[in-house]
Amino acid sequence: MNKAIIGKKLGMTQVFAPDGKVIPVTVVEAGPCPVVQVKTLERDGYTALKLGFDETTEKALNKPQLGQFKKAGVAPQKVLKEVRFDDVSAYSVGQALKCDIFAAGDKVDGSGVTKGHGFTGVIKRWNNHRLKETHGVGPVHREVGSMGANSTPSRVFKGKKMPGQYGHENVTIQNLEIVKVDVERNALLIKGAIPGPVKSIVTIKESVKG
Repeated sequence: MNKAIIGKKLGMTQVFAPDGKVIPVTVVEAGPCPVVQVKTLERDGYTALKLGFDETTEKALNKPQLGQFKKAGVAPQKVLKEVRFDDVSAYSVGQALKCDIFAAGDKVDGSGVTKGHGFTGVIKRWNNHRLKETHGVGPVHREVGSMGANSTPSRVFKGKKMPGQYGHENVTIQNLEIVKVDVERNALLIKGAIPGPVKSIVTIKESVKG
Protein backbone atom coordinates (compact mmCIF):
# COMPACT_ATOMS: atom_id res chain seq x y z
CA MET A 1 0.00 0.00 0.00
CA ASN A 2 1.36 3.40 -0.98
CA LYS A 3 -1.65 5.70 -0.51
CA ALA A 4 -3.33 6.58 2.78
CA ILE A 5 -4.71 9.64 4.51
CA ILE A 6 -6.46 10.55 7.75
CA GLY A 7 -9.73 12.45 7.58
CA LYS A 8 -12.93 13.53 9.31
CA LYS A 9 -16.32 12.20 8.28
CA LEU A 10 -18.55 15.18 7.47
CA GLY A 11 -21.71 13.25 6.60
CA MET A 12 -23.48 11.84 3.56
CA THR A 13 -25.03 13.41 0.48
CA GLN A 14 -25.67 12.45 -3.13
CA VAL A 15 -24.25 13.40 -6.51
CA PHE A 16 -25.52 12.86 -10.03
CA ALA A 17 -23.53 10.81 -12.52
CA PRO A 18 -23.31 11.96 -16.18
CA ASP A 19 -25.94 9.36 -17.10
CA GLY A 20 -28.37 10.81 -14.52
CA LYS A 21 -27.97 8.12 -11.86
CA VAL A 22 -27.96 9.25 -8.22
CA ILE A 23 -24.84 8.13 -6.30
CA PRO A 24 -24.91 8.17 -2.47
CA VAL A 25 -21.56 9.45 -1.19
CA THR A 26 -19.80 9.98 2.13
CA VAL A 27 -17.97 13.33 2.36
CA VAL A 28 -14.60 13.08 4.11
CA GLU A 29 -12.38 16.06 4.96
CA ALA A 30 -9.09 14.38 4.03
CA GLY A 31 -5.88 16.01 5.20
CA PRO A 32 -3.65 17.87 4.99
CA CYS A 33 -1.66 15.30 7.00
CA PRO A 34 1.93 16.30 7.83
CA VAL A 35 4.47 13.48 8.05
CA VAL A 36 5.76 13.42 11.66
CA GLN A 37 8.05 10.39 11.30
CA VAL A 38 9.28 8.10 8.52
CA LYS A 39 9.93 4.51 9.65
CA THR A 40 12.36 2.52 7.50
CA LEU A 41 13.20 -1.17 7.20
CA GLU A 42 16.84 -0.62 8.24
CA ARG A 43 16.13 1.37 11.39
CA ASP A 44 12.69 0.15 12.53
CA GLY A 45 12.26 -3.26 10.88
CA TYR A 46 9.27 -2.16 8.81
CA THR A 47 8.18 0.74 6.60
CA ALA A 48 5.50 3.17 7.74
CA LEU A 49 4.58 6.84 8.04
CA LYS A 50 3.42 8.54 11.21
CA LEU A 51 0.82 11.09 10.11
CA GLY A 52 -0.81 13.97 11.97
CA PHE A 53 -4.22 15.51 11.35
CA ASP A 54 -6.28 18.47 12.60
CA GLU A 55 -4.02 21.22 13.93
CA THR A 56 -4.40 22.16 17.59
CA THR A 57 -2.69 24.27 20.29
CA GLU A 58 0.35 23.32 22.37
CA LYS A 59 -1.76 23.56 25.54
CA ALA A 60 -3.92 20.64 24.36
CA LEU A 61 -0.98 18.17 24.40
CA ASN A 62 1.33 16.81 27.07
CA LYS A 63 5.13 17.01 26.86
CA PRO A 64 5.80 13.57 25.28
CA GLN A 65 3.18 14.23 22.59
CA LEU A 66 4.46 17.74 21.95
CA GLY A 67 8.06 16.53 21.71
CA GLN A 68 7.33 14.43 18.61
CA PHE A 69 5.94 17.42 16.73
CA LYS A 70 8.78 19.76 17.81
CA LYS A 71 11.38 17.21 16.69
CA ALA A 72 9.69 16.98 13.29
CA GLY A 73 9.19 20.74 13.00
CA VAL A 74 5.45 20.24 12.57
CA ALA A 75 2.60 22.20 14.18
CA PRO A 76 0.83 20.25 16.99
CA GLN A 77 -1.92 17.94 15.70
CA LYS A 78 -4.97 16.48 17.46
CA VAL A 79 -4.64 13.09 15.76
CA LEU A 80 -1.44 11.07 15.38
CA LYS A 81 -1.64 7.75 13.54
CA GLU A 82 0.84 5.33 12.01
CA VAL A 83 0.05 3.88 8.59
CA ARG A 84 2.01 1.05 6.91
CA PHE A 85 3.49 1.89 3.50
CA ASP A 86 5.31 -0.48 1.13
CA ASP A 87 7.72 2.25 -0.01
CA VAL A 88 8.54 5.37 2.02
CA SER A 89 11.46 6.61 -0.08
CA ALA A 90 9.30 9.31 -1.69
CA TYR A 91 8.29 10.84 1.66
CA SER A 92 10.12 13.08 4.11
CA VAL A 93 9.43 14.51 7.57
CA GLY A 94 7.35 17.69 7.37
CA GLN A 95 5.85 16.85 4.00
CA ALA A 96 2.04 17.22 3.91
CA LEU A 97 -0.17 14.56 2.32
CA LYS A 98 -3.28 16.01 0.71
CA CYS A 99 -6.42 14.51 -0.81
CA ASP A 100 -4.95 14.84 -4.32
CA ILE A 101 -2.91 11.66 -3.73
CA PHE A 102 -6.19 9.98 -4.75
CA ALA A 103 -8.11 10.40 -8.01
CA ALA A 104 -11.71 9.82 -9.07
CA GLY A 105 -12.24 6.14 -9.81
CA ASP A 106 -9.67 4.89 -7.28
CA LYS A 107 -10.68 1.96 -5.07
CA VAL A 108 -10.14 2.53 -1.34
CA ASP A 109 -10.81 0.96 2.07
CA GLY A 110 -12.50 3.18 4.67
CA SER A 111 -11.85 2.49 8.38
CA GLY A 112 -13.62 4.07 11.34
CA VAL A 113 -15.07 3.45 14.81
CA THR A 114 -18.76 2.54 14.65
CA LYS A 115 -21.44 4.34 16.67
CA GLY A 116 -21.63 3.10 20.25
CA HIS A 117 -25.04 1.84 21.43
CA GLY A 118 -24.13 1.00 25.03
CA PHE A 119 -25.63 -2.05 26.74
CA THR A 120 -28.28 -3.50 24.42
CA GLY A 121 -30.55 -6.52 24.35
CA VAL A 122 -30.44 -9.48 21.98
CA ILE A 123 -33.07 -8.06 19.60
CA LYS A 124 -31.08 -4.93 18.79
CA ARG A 125 -27.65 -6.53 19.12
CA TRP A 126 -28.20 -9.86 17.33
CA ASN A 127 -31.55 -9.41 15.50
CA ASN A 128 -33.25 -12.09 17.64
CA HIS A 129 -37.02 -12.60 17.38
CA ARG A 130 -39.10 -11.46 20.35
CA LEU A 131 -41.01 -14.03 22.38
CA LYS A 132 -44.74 -14.63 21.88
CA GLU A 133 -47.05 -11.85 23.08
CA THR A 134 -49.38 -14.31 24.85
CA HIS A 135 -50.27 -15.08 28.46
CA GLY A 136 -47.75 -17.24 30.25
CA VAL A 137 -44.75 -15.90 28.30
CA GLY A 138 -44.20 -12.73 30.38
CA PRO A 139 -43.36 -10.73 32.25
CA VAL A 140 -40.93 -9.73 29.47
CA HIS A 141 -41.09 -10.50 25.76
CA ARG A 142 -37.72 -9.20 24.53
CA GLU A 143 -35.41 -11.37 26.61
CA VAL A 144 -33.04 -13.98 25.18
CA GLY A 145 -35.38 -16.95 25.75
CA SER A 146 -34.31 -20.55 26.36
CA MET A 147 -30.58 -21.16 26.60
CA GLY A 148 -31.05 -24.86 25.75
CA ALA A 149 -29.33 -26.02 28.97
CA ASN A 150 -30.86 -28.56 31.39
CA SER A 151 -29.32 -31.03 33.87
CA THR A 152 -26.70 -31.72 31.23
CA PRO A 153 -24.53 -29.59 30.88
CA SER A 154 -26.19 -27.40 33.59
CA ARG A 155 -24.50 -24.31 32.24
CA VAL A 156 -24.63 -21.89 29.31
CA PHE A 157 -22.11 -22.58 26.56
CA LYS A 158 -19.50 -19.92 25.80
CA GLY A 159 -20.11 -17.81 22.71
CA LYS A 160 -23.89 -17.68 23.15
CA LYS A 161 -25.41 -14.53 21.64
CA MET A 162 -26.57 -12.57 24.67
CA PRO A 163 -27.14 -8.95 25.76
CA GLY A 164 -24.06 -6.75 26.09
CA GLN A 165 -22.07 -3.80 24.76
CA TYR A 166 -22.84 -3.08 21.12
CA GLY A 167 -20.91 -0.84 18.73
CA HIS A 168 -17.83 1.35 19.25
CA GLU A 169 -15.43 -0.98 17.43
CA ASN A 170 -13.01 -0.60 14.54
CA VAL A 171 -14.64 -1.58 11.24
CA THR A 172 -13.25 -1.41 7.69
CA ILE A 173 -15.43 -1.26 4.56
CA GLN A 174 -13.43 -2.52 1.58
CA ASN A 175 -13.37 -1.65 -2.11
CA LEU A 176 -15.20 1.67 -2.04
CA GLU A 177 -14.93 3.95 -5.06
CA ILE A 178 -13.88 7.60 -5.00
CA VAL A 179 -16.43 9.59 -6.99
CA LYS A 180 -14.82 13.03 -6.74
CA VAL A 181 -11.71 14.71 -5.31
CA ASP A 182 -12.25 18.35 -4.25
CA VAL A 183 -8.73 19.76 -3.79
CA GLU A 184 -9.92 23.27 -2.83
CA ARG A 185 -11.98 21.96 0.10
CA ASN A 186 -9.64 19.03 0.96
CA ALA A 187 -12.60 16.70 0.47
CA LEU A 188 -13.10 13.20 -0.86
CA LEU A 189 -16.53 12.04 -2.04
CA ILE A 190 -16.64 8.27 -1.59
CA LYS A 191 -19.44 6.07 -2.91
CA GLY A 192 -21.30 4.29 -0.11
CA ALA A 193 -21.07 4.51 3.68
CA ILE A 194 -18.06 4.64 5.99
CA PRO A 195 -18.34 3.53 9.65
CA GLY A 196 -18.67 6.11 12.40
CA PRO A 197 -20.76 9.10 13.41
CA VAL A 198 -20.43 12.57 11.85
CA LYS A 199 -17.15 14.35 12.80
CA SER A 200 -15.46 11.05 13.69
CA ILE A 201 -11.90 10.31 12.55
CA VAL A 202 -11.58 7.90 9.63
CA THR A 203 -8.67 6.46 7.66
CA ILE A 204 -8.82 6.14 3.88
CA LYS A 205 -6.34 3.66 2.38
CA GLU A 206 -5.57 2.25 -1.03
CA SER A 207 -7.73 -0.89 -1.40
CA VAL A 208 -6.01 -4.17 -0.56
CA LYS A 209 -8.21 -5.87 -3.16
CA GLY A 210 -7.15 -3.36 -5.78
